[in-house]
Amino acid sequence: MTHEEILRKVDHTVLAQTSTWEEIRQLCDDAMRYHTASICIPPCFVRKACSYLKGRVRIATVVGFPNGNTTTDTKVFETEEAILNGADEIDMVINIGALKEKDYDYVENEISELKEAVGGRILKVIIETCFLTEEEKIKMCQLVTAAGADYIKTSTGFATGGATFEDVKLLAEHVGEGVGVKASGGISSFEDAEKMIELGAGRLGTSRLVKLEKAK
Repeated sequence: MTHEEILRKVDHTVLAQTSTWEEIRQLCDDAMRYHTASICIPPCFVRKACSYLKGRVRIATVVGFPNGNTTTDTKVFETEEAILNGADEIDMVINIGALKEKDYDYVENEISELKEAVGGRILKVIIETCFLTEEEKIKMCQLVTAAGADYIKTSTGFATGGATFEDVKLLAEHVGEGVGVKASGGISSFEDAEKMIELGAGRLGTSRLVKLEKAK
């Protein structure tokens, strides 16, 4: 794959606690220049980025981020506000504790409520693979599929580990028809990105690939 083809699958991401509008504006400029799939930014910048981009790049933002243990009502409110502000895509974090307790109805119902809130927009479900057993990862593939979400996503990038080749392969093998895989966290080279895609990732959450391309 060419770098251009890989970059078209990238959610160009800045989610640091210290993020400033100047950094987000630069992210927007880079996304337009390199034709990334979207930008992924903190919720507080969505409205300003929407005004700046004027529809030239899709805007994704995060909900329940990064821990996932806010209430479902809170996540629904965050989602509705983000959409009102112009978000095209929502990346939500599951309640990992509920999954660990095997409260699968809670996890599935929460995803379903957020899918209803996004309407026809894209919903990606962050499961934080570094905290999960293989059994739990497979179970999340089933729950994400049953709830009607669009992508299952490996990681927030704020936990103890990010995307691995093994996890991308596992998720791609177990999600249902129509559900994509987003690999996120720690993708640091075009070679790794290409392998993630070959293993089944349809989106990549990273900021490093654009930086590498700019440095050429």
